[in-house]
Amino acid sequence: MNKKMVLFTLGKLLKVEAVLLLLPLVVSFIYQEHIGLSYAIVAVFVFLVGLLMSRKLPKNRNIYAREGFFIVGVSWVLLSVFGALPFMLTGEIPSFTDAFFETVSGFTTTGSSILSNLDGLSHASLFWRSFTHWVGGMGILVFTVAFIPLASGRTMHILKAEMPGPVIGKLVSKVRVTARILYVIYAALTLVQIILLILGGMPVFDSILNSFATAGTGGFSMSNEGIAVYNSAYIDGVITVFMILFGINFNLIYFFLIGKIAPVLKSEELRGYLAIIAGSTLLITLNIASQYPSYLKAFRYAVFQVASIITTTGFTTTNYDKWPMFSQTILLLLMFIGACAGSTGGGIKVSRIIMLSKQAIQELKKMIHSRSVTTLNFEGEAIAPKTISNVYSYLVLYLLVFAASLLILSLENLDFQTTFSAVATCINNVGPGFKAVGPTGNFGFLSDFSKWTLSFAMLAGRLEIFPILLLFSKSLWKS
Repeated sequence: MNKKMVLFTLGKLLKVEAVLLLLPLVVSFIYQEHIGLSYAIVAVFVFLVGLLMSRKLPKNRNIYAREGFFIVGVSWVLLSVFGALPFMLTGEIPSFTDAFFETVSGFTTTGSSILSNLDGLSHASLFWRSFTHWVGGMGILVFTVAFIPLASGRTMHILKAEMPGPVIGKLVSKVRVTARILYVIYAALTLVQIILLILGGMPVFDSILNSFATAGTGGFSMSNEGIAVYNSAYIDGVITVFMILFGINFNLIYFFLIGKIAPVLKSEELRGYLAIIAGSTLLITLNIASQYPSYLKAFRYAVFQVASIITTTGFTTTNYDKWPMFSQTILLLLMFIGACAGSTGGGIKVSRIIMLSKQAIQELKKMIHSRSVTTLNFEGEAIAPKTISNVYSYLVLYLLVFAASLLILSLENLDFQTTFSAVATCINNVGPGFKAVGPTGNFGFLSDFSKWTLSFAMLAGRLEIFPILLLFSKSLWKS
């Protein structure tokens, strides 16, 4: 491994985080909060650490697959550790375990929280919580690659290790330009949502933070009541549309914006994603209709919750724990399916579900026609055996991490719905689960050991298992 280049790159990333930590300081000045001093201290400290790590540019500047996985895995842990420090210094989250859990939940766009009194949090800390969603949604390394030179021409390995999905492609020939295009689209859509929410009567500060959380499909709210606190069909509708939008592969959004409609219409993953949303919404609407005064109101809550769960945003407008078990089961399944590859959403991803389904159907056909030779196609192209192998490997490791986390959390001796959904919602980066960790609960009551376990699950889920597990491989650390 090129350790000097890895150290240099990690230092650059910490300097980026230091600059980002100045934004809550600006917020504290606007709202005249003395708490901003804590963010200033941490920003200076993180910048000095980053400066020390990146003080000398290495002669060997190559970044290959090994370095890419290592940088991504370690950087997300480091960013979460340093990002947790302001919560501790302000005294708003005095426990490092709790502060780390909250920060990991922010950067991984999970939205699970240990806080029970969000209304008592400072504006600066509320901003930092939601802003970690926005940065983590597209990826802080993607941001760095887009706007800050890393002194290496092999940044595709970093992009591949951080961006979600079984296949990562470039929009243009240069990786840096691709990353920049993605972030410009991301920022533009966020700005549009902010404007629409303001037009709907939502306060400016709330509009910004809720748009950060929607764009990153994170789900941290301004209030313990979630989006329900606004009690507005318009606001629910705007957020629903943008949750679905941010769950779409950004490559398709780019093609749509430049007028290339054909790839968008032909996308199997997009059609599957929208079909799952439509089908789930219809079934839940019919199932919960008796609990609401009209089908229209039942539809409003159903489509919002379906969009929130499948995109792994985790916003809530109602206590779905009171819905019939049929509807709750659909939501649980949506947690695992997740959004599209190349989006800010979590979960297994619709593309993998489609590939695995096609592979299973093909194997069934081979049992009848053993001599037949067929090709597995996805998005109009033959799927490479390496891609299928990668999908199977991912699924096996995903299940192993899930099972191990479930066993550890079972030591809490909680009911099965709470235990199972807590692990499911964290590894799939959703946010709320069911029962004690449901829409009206939080994760604050869990033991520190369980919180560390779920923090690991959140990181593993956001980085799609490989970069985190590879940190435990001896071969990755060898020079």
